[in-house]
Amino acid sequence: MAIGLALLMGIAWTVRDHVALGALRLPDTDDLMRLQQVRDWLGGQGFADLAQHRLGPAPGLQMHWSRLADLVPALLILTFTPLLGVKAATVAAVIVSPLLLFAAMLIIVAAIARRLGQSGFVAVILGALAFPAITLFTPGRIDHHALQIVLVLTLLHACVGRGTLGQGAIAGSATVLSLVVGMETAPLLAAGGAAIALRWRLDGAAGQARMAGYATALLLGLSAAAVLFRTSGWNVAACDGFTAILWRAAMLAALAPAAMAVAGFATQSVAARTAVLIVGGGLALAAAAMSAPACLHPYGQVDPLLARLWLAHVNEAQPLFALPLGKAIAAGGMALVGLGAGIWFAWTTRTAASWILLAFQAAAVGVTLVQVRGAPLAALTAVPALAAMIAAARPRGPMALVVAWLGASGIAYAGVGDRLTPPAQASAHGCTPAAAAARLAALPPGLVVAPIDFGPTLLATTRHHVLAGPYHRDTQGNRAMYDLFLSPSGQAEALARRWGVDYVALCKDGFAEVGDRARDRQLLAGSLMAGQVPPWLRPISPAGSSTQVYTLTQPVRRTTQ
Repeated sequence: MAIGLALLMGIAWTVRDHVALGALRLPDTDDLMRLQQVRDWLGGQGFADLAQHRLGPAPGLQMHWSRLADLVPALLILTFTPLLGVKAATVAAVIVSPLLLFAAMLIIVAAIARRLGQSGFVAVILGALAFPAITLFTPGRIDHHALQIVLVLTLLHACVGRGTLGQGAIAGSATVLSLVVGMETAPLLAAGGAAIALRWRLDGAAGQARMAGYATALLLGLSAAAVLFRTSGWNVAACDGFTAILWRAAMLAALAPAAMAVAGFATQSVAARTAVLIVGGGLALAAAAMSAPACLHPYGQVDPLLARLWLAHVNEAQPLFALPLGKAIAAGGMALVGLGAGIWFAWTTRTAASWILLAFQAAAVGVTLVQVRGAPLAALTAVPALAAMIAAARPRGPMALVVAWLGASGIAYAGVGDRLTPPAQASAHGCTPAAAAARLAALPPGLVVAPIDFGPTLLATTRHHVLAGPYHRDTQGNRAMYDLFLSPSGQAEALARRWGVDYVALCKDGFAEVGDRARDRQLLAGSLMAGQVPPWLRPISPAGSSTQVYTLTQPVRRTTQ
């Protein structure tokens, strides 16, 4: 059922988006950057070299991403290339890769529901309708979010299952791999660790077997990951990816389950296990926090100006209730109704598995309230409880069943949200990053300064270097871009010459994030959008073009008598 639904929906999505997919215009800037990262690797860049050498100031930007998420797209491209050629193989890979993860997600969701005594059939359908999660599995979505979802659901499946050494090893392996991919799911990984610890305290031999597998997989997995997935940015002083700082904190935290596993072989006493859990767990977590305080604020190093002008406008970084009503309903409707269903389900069944499910739901909803990036996992962890709600409604008659299905279907909240959300305002001039890339692609390679969201498209579709991109580590390049566009012409020229800029690109209606300053003709951005081109820039775009591209003229050389 899961494979069939993934195939059916994948075909429908591909037909809908075939023009964009065929041109490799992927849905999100991160998908484009992932594609470029895979291409660079297949083109000869080292496995451990995660720097994007054409982004930011020379010699490039050390990305906080992981090579783990590149493996499936790269393998598919290599597999398809002898049959289809490089271009068609790449198109096939970006279609197939997320659909494989979509099928895996549906299978795991169904397995979780069955372990909780619910219908796997119903869970598969709810998972396939779980907006906004399904938007991360559509063709072209090759970024790491879908992989993170599958790993967290694998952890949840192991936590609600029988207490065996193998289930513990699966839980520990999923935790390690998720940390290698990124930090976004850390609260849910913590919920999984807490669940395993509590079951170790109460479940006797079964809890001990699970804990032994979990602790062993954590320690061995983290040790292996430090060798296999150590990147060129390993020593970057940040905890925003799989860096030395994060690895050290994770290893210290992993000492807590290791201590519990060792103690469990010596005692079956609940009181003794409680003492080990509290003391050992507390000491390990405190040591992790003290050794890596950056992990408490993984994005704390963002420049204040960039935090205000850029990060504050990134959709996935917004709190749920800061969104307009329609978007908030679409993003959080299934999660919030599911949390209510989870509370009811845990209270009525009183099983350890149902309480663990509720803990995962609560962690995901908590993340969503702070940053809406948590909404996909909040929707999918709600599926088993919503399946139970549907089962409870079935004996109450057709009307109750229809209401239950509507309340459990994420796509229904998306529909309501669409009705309440005004249509998105497209660029009045039809300007897009793709249009800018089309202008720049035929020009000799150089350094381009353009708005932040242009960066991934320019990297993936041209040979140019790009100063700015939507990545928090590119503080210097992003700040330089804003300083250049928001300075008077003379200062902007000096900045451009200093950075070695070759091309300038922007839209006529760009820089909405800076408000009225974008129209200030005393500043470079405002003067260019008003058609007042300073002498140090030469237009490349035709007159009246919505996408404005300029090249720098040669500086005037002054001589002294």
